[in-house]
Amino acid sequence: MNIDKYRDQFPTLCFAEPQQGILELIFQTEAPLNTMNARMHNEVAYIWREIDHDSSVQVVLVRGAGKGFSAGGNFDLVSSMMNNDDTLLNVWKEGKDLVYNMINCSKPVISAIHGPAVGAGLAVALLADISIAAKNAKLIDSHTKLGVAAGDFAAILWPLLCGMAKAKYYLLTGKSITGEEAERIGMVSLCVEEAELYDTALDTAQTIIANSPSAVRWSKHSINGWLRMMGPNFDHSLALEMLGFKLPDIQEGLAAMQEKRPTNFNQNCPL
Repeated sequence: MNIDKYRDQFPTLCFAEPQQGILELIFQTEAPLNTMNARMHNEVAYIWREIDHDSSVQVVLVRGAGKGFSAGGNFDLVSSMMNNDDTLLNVWKEGKDLVYNMINCSKPVISAIHGPAVGAGLAVALLADISIAAKNAKLIDSHTKLGVAAGDFAAILWPLLCGMAKAKYYLLTGKSITGEEAERIGMVSLCVEEAELYDTALDTAQTIIANSPSAVRWSKHSINGWLRMMGPNFDHSLALEMLGFKLPDIQEGLAAMQEKRPTNFNQNCPL
């Protein structure tokens, strides 16, 4: 496996090869909780196409370094989406492509989740074919607290994972989900102690590699037909999310997050 190729093409991401055939993709930035700038958001969307065509990769293991998996886009990226139409359109396309590229990537993906997983980080964590969470994991979809619709991937995936009732509860309230609760409701595949997280994920990757590559990839492709059928719902929700970046609520939501205070949204919604 040519790890240097990935490092050259996707410089905001980190890589390792713990054993032949396993590509380890690591979120590791100088920013707190591995938040993503515009370049990293782009690379996370399009690396799956490269992996799909790389015959040396059999399984992908995604994890975060430090205290968390990834807290998603940083405040600078959110602010630029509010104020720059080109940024908004780019992120809209990247958000769509991230979801479909992961769904259509032929190689199985395993996520090892600890600490916070938010935004695009949460999308990668849960779109993985097998998601393994530490007990201290915090899965957070805070779109409604920010002031935009929960559109980036939740509409296509959450109701299938945990059912409509739980999906609506967590997406409308914006409450976080622990690793243990995520396993209980079916949001993740497994929940383990943090000390066991990496070894469990690596063992899972090794188990998959021992199976028939064609059988594994075709099984993934056929099962993901359920997600492809939900494509129109996802496209609609993502468009509504992007619309929210041009409305007043996003300004209050972002300010409240930056100032670490409760929100004070205008409750006179015409819809």
